[in-house]
Amino acid sequence: MALISVIVPVYNVEKYIHRCIDSILSQTFTDFELILVDDGSPDQCPQICDRYAEQDSRIHVIHQKNGGLSAARNAGIDWAFANSKSQWLTFVDSDDWVHPELLERLYDAALEKRVNISVCKYQRTNGDNPQVESAPVQLWTPEDFYVQHNVNATVAWGKLYKKECFSKLRYPVGKIHEDEFITYKILFKEKKIAFIDIPLYAYFSNPNGIMKTKWRPDCLSGIEARVDQIAYFSGNHFERARNRAIRGLLWGTKEQLEDVIFNNEKEYITYLRKMLRKEIHQYKKILMLSPSNASDLYELAYPMGMTMYWRIKSFLKKRNQVDMKR
Repeated sequence: MALISVIVPVYNVEKYIHRCIDSILSQTFTDFELILVDDGSPDQCPQICDRYAEQDSRIHVIHQKNGGLSAARNAGIDWAFANSKSQWLTFVDSDDWVHPELLERLYDAALEKRVNISVCKYQRTNGDNPQVESAPVQLWTPEDFYVQHNVNATVAWGKLYKKECFSKLRYPVGKIHEDEFITYKILFKEKKIAFIDIPLYAYFSNPNGIMKTKWRPDCLSGIEARVDQIAYFSGNHFERARNRAIRGLLWGTKEQLEDVIFNNEKEYITYLRKMLRKEIHQYKKILMLSPSNASDLYELAYPMGMTMYWRIKSFLKKRNQVDMKR
Protein backbone atom coordinates (compact mmCIF):
# COMPACT_ATOMS: atom_id res chain seq x y z
CA MET A 1 0.00 0.00 0.00
CA ALA A 2 1.04 3.58 -0.57
CA LEU A 3 2.91 5.53 2.08
CA ILE A 4 1.34 8.92 1.27
CA SER A 5 -2.25 9.75 0.30
CA VAL A 6 -2.49 12.84 -1.93
CA ILE A 7 -6.02 14.30 -1.83
CA VAL A 8 -7.22 16.60 -4.61
CA PRO A 9 -10.75 18.09 -4.50
CA VAL A 10 -11.95 18.65 -8.07
CA TYR A 11 -14.61 21.12 -9.17
CA ASN A 12 -14.97 23.11 -12.38
CA VAL A 13 -11.27 23.20 -13.24
CA GLU A 14 -11.31 21.54 -16.66
CA LYS A 15 -8.80 24.11 -17.90
CA TYR A 16 -6.25 23.40 -15.14
CA ILE A 17 -6.79 19.83 -13.91
CA HIS A 18 -4.27 18.23 -16.30
CA ARG A 19 -1.49 20.48 -15.05
CA CYS A 20 -2.29 19.63 -11.44
CA ILE A 21 -2.53 15.85 -11.89
CA ASP A 22 0.51 15.65 -14.16
CA SER A 23 2.62 17.50 -11.60
CA ILE A 24 1.65 14.96 -8.94
CA LEU A 25 2.27 11.95 -11.18
CA SER A 26 5.72 13.38 -11.99
CA GLN A 27 6.90 13.20 -8.38
CA THR A 28 10.37 11.81 -7.66
CA PHE A 29 8.83 10.12 -4.61
CA THR A 30 6.60 7.41 -6.13
CA ASP A 31 5.17 5.59 -3.10
CA PHE A 32 1.89 7.51 -3.05
CA GLU A 33 -1.76 7.17 -4.02
CA LEU A 34 -3.75 9.98 -5.61
CA ILE A 35 -7.34 10.44 -4.45
CA LEU A 36 -9.30 12.62 -6.87
CA VAL A 37 -12.60 13.78 -5.37
CA ASP A 38 -15.01 14.88 -8.09
CA ASP A 39 -17.33 17.17 -6.13
CA GLY A 40 -20.17 17.09 -8.66
CA SER A 41 -18.14 19.06 -11.19
CA PRO A 42 -20.38 20.31 -14.05
CA ASP A 43 -17.65 20.29 -16.71
CA GLN A 44 -15.52 17.47 -18.14
CA CYS A 45 -13.52 16.97 -14.93
CA PRO A 46 -15.30 13.72 -13.92
CA GLN A 47 -14.41 12.11 -17.25
CA ILE A 48 -10.85 13.45 -17.12
CA CYS A 49 -10.35 11.99 -13.64
CA ASP A 50 -11.69 8.59 -14.75
CA ARG A 51 -9.35 8.52 -17.74
CA TYR A 52 -6.36 9.19 -15.51
CA ALA A 53 -7.46 6.38 -13.17
CA GLU A 54 -7.63 3.98 -16.10
CA GLN A 55 -4.02 4.80 -16.96
CA ASP A 56 -2.46 4.74 -13.47
CA SER A 57 -3.34 2.24 -10.74
CA ARG A 58 -2.27 4.69 -8.03
CA ILE A 59 -5.28 6.88 -8.76
CA HIS A 60 -8.63 6.43 -7.05
CA VAL A 61 -11.60 8.59 -8.08
CA ILE A 62 -14.54 9.49 -5.83
CA HIS A 63 -17.65 10.91 -7.49
CA GLN A 64 -20.10 12.71 -5.19
CA LYS A 65 -22.79 15.36 -5.26
CA ASN A 66 -21.50 18.89 -4.92
CA GLY A 67 -20.90 19.70 -1.26
CA GLY A 68 -18.10 22.24 -1.43
CA LEU A 69 -14.36 22.12 -0.78
CA SER A 70 -14.69 20.90 2.81
CA ALA A 71 -16.97 18.02 1.86
CA ALA A 72 -14.56 17.01 -0.91
CA ARG A 73 -11.50 17.09 1.34
CA ASN A 74 -13.38 15.17 4.03
CA ALA A 75 -14.41 12.51 1.51
CA GLY A 76 -10.77 12.02 0.57
CA ILE A 77 -9.69 11.80 4.20
CA ASP A 78 -12.47 9.32 5.01
CA TRP A 79 -11.53 7.16 2.04
CA ALA A 80 -7.87 7.14 3.10
CA PHE A 81 -8.77 5.99 6.62
CA ALA A 82 -11.23 3.35 5.43
CA ASN A 83 -9.39 1.93 2.44
CA SER A 84 -5.70 2.67 2.74
CA LYS A 85 -2.80 1.83 5.01
CA SER A 86 -1.04 5.07 4.13
CA GLN A 87 0.77 6.83 6.96
CA TRP A 88 0.75 10.40 5.64
CA LEU A 89 -1.70 12.83 4.03
CA THR A 90 -1.26 15.90 1.88
CA PHE A 91 -3.64 18.17 -0.07
CA VAL A 92 -3.31 19.86 -3.44
CA ASP A 93 -5.95 22.19 -4.86
CA SER A 94 -6.95 21.25 -8.39
CA ASP A 95 -6.02 24.58 -10.01
CA ASP A 96 -2.57 24.57 -8.38
CA TRP A 97 0.46 22.43 -9.14
CA VAL A 98 3.55 21.19 -7.31
CA HIS A 99 7.26 20.84 -7.81
CA PRO A 100 8.45 17.31 -8.79
CA GLU A 101 10.31 17.01 -5.47
CA LEU A 102 7.44 18.15 -3.22
CA LEU A 103 6.63 14.77 -1.67
CA GLU A 104 10.25 13.67 -1.41
CA ARG A 105 11.40 16.83 0.33
CA LEU A 106 8.42 17.04 2.70
CA TYR A 107 8.76 13.37 3.64
CA ASP A 108 12.53 13.58 4.16
CA ALA A 109 12.09 16.75 6.24
CA ALA A 110 9.57 15.07 8.52
CA LEU A 111 11.85 12.09 9.04
CA GLU A 112 14.96 14.24 9.52
CA LYS A 113 13.36 16.36 12.22
CA ARG A 114 11.23 13.53 13.65
CA VAL A 115 8.00 15.50 13.45
CA ASN A 116 4.43 14.76 12.40
CA ILE A 117 4.07 17.78 10.08
CA SER A 118 6.37 19.26 7.48
CA VAL A 119 5.61 22.45 5.56
CA CYS A 120 7.03 24.06 2.45
CA LYS A 121 6.93 27.62 1.22
CA TYR A 122 4.50 28.48 -1.58
CA GLN A 123 4.53 31.02 -4.38
CA ARG A 124 1.56 32.83 -5.90
CA THR A 125 1.72 32.61 -9.66
CA ASN A 126 -0.29 33.35 -12.78
CA GLY A 127 1.28 30.40 -14.55
CA ASP A 128 5.06 30.57 -14.16
CA ASN A 129 6.85 27.84 -12.26
CA PRO A 130 8.31 28.94 -8.90
CA GLN A 131 12.08 29.18 -8.74
CA VAL A 132 13.37 26.47 -6.43
CA GLU A 133 16.79 26.33 -4.79
CA SER A 134 18.26 24.16 -2.07
CA ALA A 135 17.64 25.08 1.56
CA PRO A 136 18.21 23.43 4.93
CA VAL A 137 15.22 22.08 6.82
CA GLN A 138 14.22 24.34 9.71
CA LEU A 139 12.57 23.36 12.98
CA TRP A 140 9.86 25.72 14.28
CA THR A 141 7.44 25.85 17.15
CA PRO A 142 3.85 26.15 15.86
CA GLU A 143 3.42 29.54 17.54
CA ASP A 144 6.55 31.02 15.98
CA PHE A 145 5.49 29.70 12.60
CA TYR A 146 1.95 31.04 12.96
CA VAL A 147 3.19 34.50 13.92
CA GLN A 148 5.80 34.79 11.17
CA HIS A 149 4.19 32.75 8.38
CA ASN A 150 0.53 33.33 9.07
CA VAL A 151 -0.99 32.45 5.70
CA ASN A 152 1.19 29.38 5.37
CA ALA A 153 0.07 28.31 8.85
CA THR A 154 -3.64 28.42 8.03
CA VAL A 155 -3.97 26.92 4.53
CA ALA A 156 -4.47 23.16 4.15
CA TRP A 157 -2.09 22.58 1.24
CA GLY A 158 1.71 22.70 1.09
CA LYS A 159 2.02 20.38 4.07
CA LEU A 160 2.63 16.73 4.80
CA TYR A 161 0.64 15.49 7.81
CA LYS A 162 0.95 12.28 9.74
CA LYS A 163 -2.36 10.59 9.00
CA GLU A 164 -3.29 10.40 12.66
CA CYS A 165 -3.48 14.23 12.75
CA PHE A 166 -6.91 13.85 11.14
CA SER A 167 -8.16 11.00 13.30
CA LYS A 168 -10.70 13.32 14.98
CA LEU A 169 -10.75 16.45 12.82
CA ARG A 170 -12.60 17.24 9.59
CA TYR A 171 -13.17 20.46 7.65
CA PRO A 172 -16.41 22.39 8.38
CA VAL A 173 -18.86 21.85 5.55
CA GLY A 174 -20.52 24.95 4.13
CA LYS A 175 -17.73 27.36 5.07
CA ILE A 176 -15.44 29.42 2.88
CA HIS A 177 -11.93 29.75 4.40
CA GLU A 178 -12.57 26.24 5.73
CA ASP A 179 -8.90 25.50 6.35
CA GLU A 180 -8.63 28.52 8.67
CA PHE A 181 -10.92 26.65 11.08
CA ILE A 182 -8.78 23.51 11.18
CA THR A 183 -5.12 23.86 10.13
CA TYR A 184 -3.97 25.87 13.15
CA LYS A 185 -5.55 23.32 15.51
CA ILE A 186 -3.54 20.55 13.86
CA LEU A 187 -0.31 22.54 13.99
CA PHE A 188 -0.72 23.60 17.61
CA LYS A 189 -1.12 20.02 18.79
CA GLU A 190 2.53 19.52 17.87
CA LYS A 191 5.59 20.69 19.76
CA LYS A 192 7.61 21.25 16.59
CA ILE A 193 7.09 21.30 12.83
CA ALA A 194 9.59 21.12 9.97
CA PHE A 195 9.76 23.95 7.45
CA ILE A 196 11.40 24.02 4.02
CA ASP A 197 11.85 27.67 3.05
CA ILE A 198 11.56 27.18 -0.70
CA PRO A 199 8.41 27.33 -2.88
CA LEU A 200 7.60 23.72 -3.73
CA TYR A 201 3.91 24.56 -4.11
CA ALA A 202 2.55 26.80 -6.89
CA TYR A 203 -0.59 28.64 -5.76
CA PHE A 204 -2.40 29.68 -8.91
CA SER A 205 -4.24 33.01 -8.89
CA ASN A 206 -7.28 31.57 -10.62
CA PRO A 207 -9.51 34.43 -11.90
CA ASN A 208 -12.52 32.11 -11.60
CA GLY A 209 -11.56 30.52 -8.29
CA ILE A 210 -13.67 30.57 -5.14
CA MET A 211 -11.57 33.36 -3.61
CA LYS A 212 -12.13 35.58 -6.68
CA THR A 213 -15.90 35.28 -6.87
CA LYS A 214 -18.28 38.11 -6.08
CA TRP A 215 -18.78 38.97 -2.43
CA ARG A 216 -21.61 37.16 -0.68
CA PRO A 217 -22.54 36.73 2.98
CA ASP A 218 -20.72 33.41 3.48
CA CYS A 219 -17.44 35.22 2.75
CA LEU A 220 -17.70 36.27 6.40
CA SER A 221 -16.59 32.74 7.35
CA GLY A 222 -13.02 34.04 7.37
CA ILE A 223 -13.89 36.50 10.13
CA GLU A 224 -15.63 33.73 12.08
CA ALA A 225 -12.53 31.56 11.74
CA ARG A 226 -10.31 34.32 13.14
CA VAL A 227 -12.62 34.77 16.11
CA ASP A 228 -12.34 31.03 16.79
CA GLN A 229 -8.56 31.25 16.57
CA ILE A 230 -8.46 34.11 19.07
CA ALA A 231 -10.59 32.16 21.54
CA TYR A 232 -8.39 29.06 21.10
CA PHE A 233 -5.13 30.93 21.59
CA SER A 234 -6.49 32.86 24.57
CA GLY A 235 -7.70 29.68 26.24
CA ASN A 236 -4.39 27.92 25.69
CA HIS A 237 -2.12 30.87 26.61
CA PHE A 238 -0.56 31.43 23.19
CA GLU A 239 -0.30 35.20 23.64
CA ARG A 240 1.73 36.05 20.56
CA ALA A 241 -0.45 33.90 18.33
CA ARG A 242 -3.54 35.53 19.82
CA ASN A 243 -2.27 39.02 19.03
CA ARG A 244 -1.39 37.92 15.49
CA ALA A 245 -4.91 36.51 15.07
CA ILE A 246 -6.37 39.78 16.32
CA ARG A 247 -4.42 41.70 13.68
CA GLY A 248 -5.68 39.25 11.09
CA LEU A 249 -9.26 39.67 12.24
CA LEU A 250 -9.16 43.45 12.22
CA TRP A 251 -7.54 43.60 8.81
CA GLY A 252 -9.96 40.97 7.53
CA THR A 253 -12.92 42.97 8.82
CA LYS A 254 -11.61 46.07 7.07
CA GLU A 255 -11.20 44.14 3.81
CA GLN A 256 -14.70 42.68 4.04
CA LEU A 257 -16.14 46.15 4.58
CA GLU A 258 -14.05 47.43 1.70
CA ASP A 259 -15.39 44.69 -0.56
CA VAL A 260 -19.02 45.52 0.08
CA ILE A 261 -19.11 49.24 0.91
CA PHE A 262 -18.68 50.14 -2.74
CA ASN A 263 -21.13 47.51 -3.94
CA ASN A 264 -24.47 49.24 -4.49
CA GLU A 265 -26.55 46.11 -5.03
CA LYS A 266 -29.62 46.39 -2.85
CA GLU A 267 -29.80 42.75 -1.77
CA TYR A 268 -26.62 43.15 0.32
CA ILE A 269 -27.96 45.96 2.48
CA THR A 270 -29.68 43.71 5.03
CA TYR A 271 -26.63 41.47 5.30
CA LEU A 272 -24.36 44.45 5.73
CA ARG A 273 -26.41 45.86 8.58
CA LYS A 274 -26.21 42.53 10.39
CA MET A 275 -22.50 42.22 9.66
CA LEU A 276 -21.67 45.64 11.04
CA ARG A 277 -23.59 44.99 14.25
CA LYS A 278 -21.85 41.64 14.61
CA GLU A 279 -18.37 42.99 13.95
CA ILE A 280 -18.74 45.90 16.35
CA HIS A 281 -19.76 43.37 18.99
CA GLN A 282 -16.81 41.10 18.14
CA TYR A 283 -14.42 44.04 18.29
CA LYS A 284 -15.54 44.72 21.86
CA LYS A 285 -15.13 41.04 22.71
CA ILE A 286 -11.57 41.06 21.38
CA LEU A 287 -10.58 43.88 23.70
CA MET A 288 -12.20 42.04 26.62
CA LEU A 289 -10.10 38.93 25.93
CA SER A 290 -7.03 40.73 27.24
CA PRO A 291 -6.21 42.01 30.73
CA SER A 292 -6.94 45.68 31.31
CA ASN A 293 -3.25 46.58 31.42
CA ALA A 294 -2.50 45.15 27.96
CA SER A 295 -1.41 48.45 26.45
CA ASP A 296 0.24 46.64 23.55
CA LEU A 297 -3.14 45.28 22.49
CA TYR A 298 -4.70 48.73 22.76
CA GLU A 299 -1.97 50.15 20.54
CA LEU A 300 -2.60 47.32 18.12
CA ALA A 301 -6.38 47.51 18.09
CA TYR A 302 -7.03 51.26 18.24
CA PRO A 303 -5.79 52.18 14.74
CA MET A 304 -7.75 49.33 13.20
CA GLY A 305 -10.80 50.28 15.24
CA MET A 306 -10.65 53.80 13.84
CA THR A 307 -10.29 52.39 10.33
CA MET A 308 -13.36 50.30 10.99
CA TYR A 309 -15.22 53.38 12.19
CA TRP A 310 -14.51 55.33 9.02
CA ARG A 311 -15.39 52.34 6.87
CA ILE A 312 -18.74 52.14 8.63
CA LYS A 313 -19.28 55.85 8.05
CA SER A 314 -18.55 55.34 4.36
CA PHE A 315 -20.95 52.41 4.26
CA LEU A 316 -23.73 54.48 5.81
CA LYS A 317 -23.20 57.17 3.20
CA LYS A 318 -23.35 54.61 0.41
CA ARG A 319 -26.42 52.98 1.93
CA ASN A 320 -28.20 56.31 1.94
CA GLN A 321 -27.35 56.82 -1.72
CA VAL A 322 -28.85 53.44 -2.55
CA ASP A 323 -31.96 54.16 -0.48
CA MET A 324 -32.47 57.47 -2.30
CA LYS A 325 -32.47 55.65 -5.66
CA ARG A 326 -35.23 53.26 -4.67
